[in-house]
Amino acid sequence: ELPGGLPFMKPEDYQYFGTLLNEEEGEQLSPEEQKERKIMKLLLKVKNGTPPQRKTALRQLTDKAREFGAGPLFNKILPLLMQPTLEDQERHLLVKVIDRVLYKLDELVRPFVHKILVVIEPLLIDEDYYARVEGREIISNLSKAAGLATMIAAMRPDIDNIDEYVRNTTARAFSVVASALGIPALLPFLKAVCQSKKSWQARHTGIKIVQQIAILMGCAVLPHLESVVEIIEHGLSDENQKVRTITALSLAALAEAAAPYGIESFDTVLKPLWKGIRSNRGKVLAAFLKAIGFIIPLMDALYASYYTKEVMQILIREFQSPDEEMKKIVLKVVKQCVSTEGVEADYIWNDILPEFFHHFWVRRMALDRRNYKQLVETTVEMANKVGVADIVGRIVEDLKDESEPYRRMVMETVEKVVANLGASDIDARLEELLIDGILYAFQEQASDDANVMLNGFGAVVNALGQGVKPYLPQICGTIKWRLNNKSAKVRQQAADLISRIAIVMKHCQEEQLMGHLGVVLYEYLGEEYPEVLGSILGALKAIVNVIGMTKMTPLIKNLLPRLTPILKNRHEKVQENCIDLVGRIADRGAEFVPAREWMRICFELLEMLKAHKKGIRRATVNTFGYIAKAIGLQDVLATLLNYLKVQERQNRVCTTVAIAIVAETCSPFTVLPALMNEYRVPELNVQNGVLKSLSFLFEYIGEMGKDYIYAVTPLVDDALMDRDLVHWQTAASAVKHMALGAKHI
Repeated sequence: ELPGGLPFMKPEDYQYFGTLLNEEEGEQLSPEEQKERKIMKLLLKVKNGTPPQRKTALRQLTDKAREFGAGPLFNKILPLLMQPTLEDQERHLLVKVIDRVLYKLDELVRPFVHKILVVIEPLLIDEDYYARVEGREIISNLSKAAGLATMIAAMRPDIDNIDEYVRNTTARAFSVVASALGIPALLPFLKAVCQSKKSWQARHTGIKIVQQIAILMGCAVLPHLESVVEIIEHGLSDENQKVRTITALSLAALAEAAAPYGIESFDTVLKPLWKGIRSNRGKVLAAFLKAIGFIIPLMDALYASYYTKEVMQILIREFQSPDEEMKKIVLKVVKQCVSTEGVEADYIWNDILPEFFHHFWVRRMALDRRNYKQLVETTVEMANKVGVADIVGRIVEDLKDESEPYRRMVMETVEKVVANLGASDIDARLEELLIDGILYAFQEQASDDANVMLNGFGAVVNALGQGVKPYLPQICGTIKWRLNNKSAKVRQQAADLISRIAIVMKHCQEEQLMGHLGVVLYEYLGEEYPEVLGSILGALKAIVNVIGMTKMTPLIKNLLPRLTPILKNRHEKVQENCIDLVGRIADRGAEFVPAREWMRICFELLEMLKAHKKGIRRATVNTFGYIAKAIGLQDVLATLLNYLKVQERQNRVCTTVAIAIVAETCSPFTVLPALMNEYRVPELNVQNGVLKSLSFLFEYIGEMGKDYIYAVTPLVDDALMDRDLVHWQTAASAVKHMALGAKHI
């Protein structure tokens, strides 16, 4: 800390806050300068101080905002925000200051609107989502405080600024003003700007404002859709190429926001759009196509069919375009047209599919992530119309392509198509090619992202169901061979695949094969890589689930002692899968294991209650319930009640939840006497733990709780009269759950 209770300063802070270090000067300053000094002190505390310092400084700045005045405040805050070395957290805090101060200053902020906008507008195009939200929040509050006239006067000069960056941020700011003050208030101004004769920049910005309003406000543009379309429609035939482009993009944004309504508002622009796609090329054409792509789904089936056929000639011509952006838009528009009601399967089959697969299903498309995603989506949409066999038949051979990204793209498409539509119309030959292809693709993958292949394999096998039976020995042979691979990734994928296909193996009555896989996995429980071990436990869990406890090999009494030491493993995936497996055995096959082993597991599980991941804690708590049911309550309860005495709060909370679960599974009357007896221990932690347990217990058991209200009332009475606040709070929570339970809520 610096003298005078000031927080630490970074070297770059000295130019702003350096004067605060001269304590002597402070006495000779005029009232105005002292006010400035006070503001600087508070800002430094907000920017660099500890949380308590920051809180009090923020409160003071807010409360005294009108006393300090808008000038001195903004003259100090805005230069700080322009500092190039400002960190995200510091920016967030200063933005918070502006937000609070605006609220207090209200109309006094008017002279500083432009200065504030210059600093805040760049936030609207920041890559960080939260920065954008903060920027919107401030501009929204600013427009409410300063009023529409002041906002327009401040931003009017920037509308036809030569710099594209300034125009872009201004358009975004205007869209926020529209959302804050309502679109109708801004319409007369927008109309004037969009029809400006003076400069194309003004028209461009005006139309961009409409696009941003549609993006920001979504379906809230519907009531004003007709007037907004009317304002911008002339831009489709503007002499400037950029204005034509932004008009089409704005119409696309409006149609997307209005979907599935509002087609009548677009009647006037249909003709210029369809003329435009014949007369324009390049970026303008791409924008026009995008607008058409969003408008067609709003139409009735008959019109949609007609307009799709019209636009499809242009789209098919543009399939050959080398431009990446054009490819994305063409794919999107094809998807939108194909998914529309009036478009028939025969038309897609004859006119679109041959060209589509010829131009788009090439290796290059798999290299750009956005193209890849769009191509998969469009192909899946086509499959929804023309069926699985046609689409899969065309790409199944590519599962053996030598380019891995391309194989992955094919696999993802196959997975989504099969998951959507099933595999009923896949014939025997295609089935054979498909299994062969997915086995090849699965074995040949080298990259880290294995999920696509696993999901694809799982989806195909599950969809084919009984039809996979002839191929299962081959699939299991591959899995066993890969479980022995020296690469940890390969072993992990093999184990993951078992958990995906276990259910299908059960349907195919391949229990012997599954039993064999169970023994193989059991032998691999000594795996050293935790990721792989987690997957092996997951596979064992899947097999135990479908094969049942009695038929499981290895026998449950041999399997469980091997799992007990694994519970000590601190890796989250291993913990979660191991506890799930132990819980499943405790639930369905507890009698195969001696009680002493279960008690040993109980002690191991207590450690798990500290885990960071909620899923692990929840699985642990549930397992306690199963074990208590299996070996009788007394031993488990004694262990849990001892754990209420520990120091760590999280352990105590988890223990109280475990006690509540045990009470639910073994009936509350078995737990309550011991629990209430524990309340006599004169120790805060224990008593609070008991009250918390009661609170959870009554929450869990619901209306069963009404039989026990008289039993626990004296205890709750005592807690409500205790001098410790936490006693009151927890006891009140317990009373709440008792009351809700008694009323069946």
